[in-house]
Amino acid sequence: MNSLFFVVPIFLPIILGALSFVIPENKKLIRNIFVMATIVCSSVFVWILALNTPQESLVLLNFTDNLNFVLRLDGAGKIFSCLSATLWPLTALYAFEYMSHEKRLKMFYSFFTMSFGAVMGIAYSSNILTMYLFYELLTLFTIPLVMHGMTEKHNRAARKYMAYSIGGAAFAFAGVAFLIVNDANDFIFGGHITNPQDPTIALILFVFAFMGFGVKAAVFPLHSWLPTASVAPTPVTALLHAVAVVKAGAFAIIRLIYYSYGTTFIKGTWAQNLVMFIAMFTILYGSMTALRQRHFKRRLAYSTVSNLSYIVFAATIMTKAGLVAAFCHLLFHSVIKIGAFFAAGAVLHKTEREYIEELEGIGKKMPLTFIFFGISALSLTGIPPFCGFISKWYIAIASIEADNPLAVAGVVILLISAFLTAVYMISPVIKAFFSRKDSVNNIENVKEANALMQIPMGICAVLCIVMGIMATPVIETIKGVLGI
Repeated sequence: MNSLFFVVPIFLPIILGALSFVIPENKKLIRNIFVMATIVCSSVFVWILALNTPQESLVLLNFTDNLNFVLRLDGAGKIFSCLSATLWPLTALYAFEYMSHEKRLKMFYSFFTMSFGAVMGIAYSSNILTMYLFYELLTLFTIPLVMHGMTEKHNRAARKYMAYSIGGAAFAFAGVAFLIVNDANDFIFGGHITNPQDPTIALILFVFAFMGFGVKAAVFPLHSWLPTASVAPTPVTALLHAVAVVKAGAFAIIRLIYYSYGTTFIKGTWAQNLVMFIAMFTILYGSMTALRQRHFKRRLAYSTVSNLSYIVFAATIMTKAGLVAAFCHLLFHSVIKIGAFFAAGAVLHKTEREYIEELEGIGKKMPLTFIFFGISALSLTGIPPFCGFISKWYIAIASIEADNPLAVAGVVILLISAFLTAVYMISPVIKAFFSRKDSVNNIENVKEANALMQIPMGICAVLCIVMGIMATPVIETIKGVLGI
């Protein structure tokens, strides 16, 4: 295929998403069809490009002789782009029902669609400068989604998200600038740092960039924007917590470590141990804090804080096994968590109940929703044969095989986190299905969510099972795509 096709999955949703704003507010069916057609067409192009990848790069702009705006698709980009292209249409389908009674839908669907293009830009970036520009574009496109409700709490959440993201971008830019200045190979992904003039400065700027990109990956102590942003509509939080923003942060960290600085330069240094410790601490902190949350979506939000750092921890092991484990959990956690948020959103949409204590007996009225949530809960806990067990297993194996005592200690953190995850994820299911008789109140009128919400939930639940049972082909595919 011609490399010009790289622009289609990026700019088609951005341009048509902006144009969707002119569709009148009362033409909901037309707008829904237009948005879904745009996302599906873009997703089809993503898969076509993944299966028939152009070998050459596409230079869109030349800023200077050695500063280029370049698109290319490698193995890491294929995984991230195909994951997003698979889950975004499901989220759109879910959103059509969830958002049906909301206001300002023109703005919502416009930025919802444009965000898809920004994510594809991150996946298709050939160098860290291009990725950085799309990374910031994603921030601009998702701020209006967080503040959709336009109440004080929504505006406050959006301001916090913007402050953290822009502040993180400033830290990340220090590392980006260093790579641009020091990489003789046009700082293209795959060109690593070798023999910098001042290794200490290089490592400091690596940590700066790690923490900067770590804002979107919600590493401690830069995580608090994520639970606050859970006030956004559930389709937005599903994307924030499972696909678009947080996974873009984790993906950027993987790019920084394996494809920009290179593991040879960082491995065995104080910088590796520092970022690994931060990831380990975030895993434990996120799990412990999730256990204390009584609000359903905030509990899932802190669960995301913890599980994102599973990916980051695997990446900081800085081995090929760690890279495979990181992408494995990036893939599996996306499917697990978006399904869990779909279920939580269905409860909120049908019952307006937001707290764990209010779930007693609801499972008898919404059995499919809580069965699907239960599958997500078991998978996230790491119970075989669900897919969550597979990715956590590979992270543990990579940790044990690493020549780093801190990585081995991380296995203990994984076990503690798994126990805490079991408590905070499975308890809502028990409460929903096995409530005390005297607590089943005011649920007579509760009904199951309709097909537009059930189908995406069901697909995610099936994927949790299928990817767990067929783990070997999935892992081999990841290895093959990454060239390992």
